[in-house]
Amino acid sequence: MAEATLKVGDAAPDFSATTDTGTTLRLSDLRGRRVVLYFYPKDDTPGCTTQSCGFRDAYPQIEERNAVVLGVSPDGQKSHQKFKSKFNLPFTLLVDEDHAIAEAYGVWGERSMYGKTYMGIIRSHFVIDEAGRIADAQVKVSPTDSVERALAAL
Repeated sequence: MAEATLKVGDAAPDFSATTDTGTTLRLSDLRGRRVVLYFYPKDDTPGCTTQSCGFRDAYPQIEERNAVVLGVSPDGQKSHQKFKSKFNLPFTLLVDEDHAIAEAYGVWGERSMYGKTYMGIIRSHFVIDEAGRIADAQVKVSPTDSVERALAAL
């Protein structure tokens, strides 16, 4: 089960992940820039599409604030590629099939749908500052609030 959720001021757990293009990205490679790291349950589902397209639409403002966006879900590379091209997402999607990144950030947990309980991603985002510290943490955030809150934190 997930540890206590990260708080503002905590060091952001570093990770290495496969991107939608098949390259490897390390969070530590982005030091010196701010990062909006958002976790969503599944590619091409209504809430996840709303959240992802919200970040897409806000991307110019995010870039103006010396920040990049990284989307994380347990979907594989091919699924990410389809989702990214279908909605013209200008940022990187990360593959977290073993949910190691979600666990490191405390957002892999119990969810329920139609009365069934299962383990999955808890929709959330973290804003990470230039030094690699958590500047904002929003867990169990709605798809639309996530984008507004991340922008406000940048």
